[in-house]
Amino acid sequence: MQIKKYTKLRSNKYKVLIDDIEVNLYDDVIIKYELLRKKEITEKEFKDIVEYNDSLESYYKALKYINIKLRTEKEIENYLNKIYPKRIIKETIKRLKDNGYLNKEYYLKCYIEDQVNLTNNGPLKIKKDLIKLGYSDIEVDAKLNNISNDIWLSKLENLIKKKINSNHNYSKYKLIQKIIYDLGAKGYYKWMIEDILKDVDIEVDNKVINKEYRKIYNKLSKKYTGNELDYQVKIKLLQKGFTNTEIEEIKKNEAF
Repeated sequence: MQIKKYTKLRSNKYKVLIDDIEVNLYDDVIIKYELLRKKEITEKEFKDIVEYNDSLESYYKALKYINIKLRTEKEIENYLNKIYPKRIIKETIKRLKDNGYLNKEYYLKCYIEDQVNLTNNGPLKIKKDLIKLGYSDIEVDAKLNNISNDIWLSKLENLIKKKINSNHNYSKYKLIQKIIYDLGAKGYYKWMIEDILKDVDIEVDNKVINKEYRKIYNKLSKKYTGNELDYQVKIKLLQKGFTNTEIEEIKKNEAF
């Protein structure tokens, strides 16, 4: 196979015309195979050159990917799997490890610290996400178990207070259920959420029940009247989580 032409490109690459095939090769490849001194190469040499070039490209892509943020071995495998065969990916992973770019323990430590300090995620979600990234239950639990429950409870207390303060649409019962559901989805244990809730005062804004009462009353008054209307309105409000006391109080203050 005849080497016909070199064209310098960016990023330490050359476009090389070999027979009628154009390949973009890293300068490391050209130096390794002494291509500037040759006018011809065999088909086997061409295959070796392309494979070595692919392995370099895979490594450089992985480095660029890691430079954006820390990555796990599984993340890099998934990223490279779209482009390169398993053999090259395996070589790339080994090279990254040998050069200190893939440190499983360090990544795990940094990931958990960032999640605890910079997000509202709880231990269950953090664990689930780390398992998706290739860690085992044992590896994750060993780190998470070092975090005091007081840290999680403190985060939860702040989250619950924010949810209570921003409540404008729910009865006390419904709000508690929503808090348990939402923070459970964030990865907090139910016992943790309930432990905070038992010491928190939840006062429902009268405007919430007033609004619901009027909405339900106006809708049902088209179908019912008198005692039957009162009964149907009360049933609907109870279903929404309002108490008998709240309903009776609002009935005294509302005139239709």
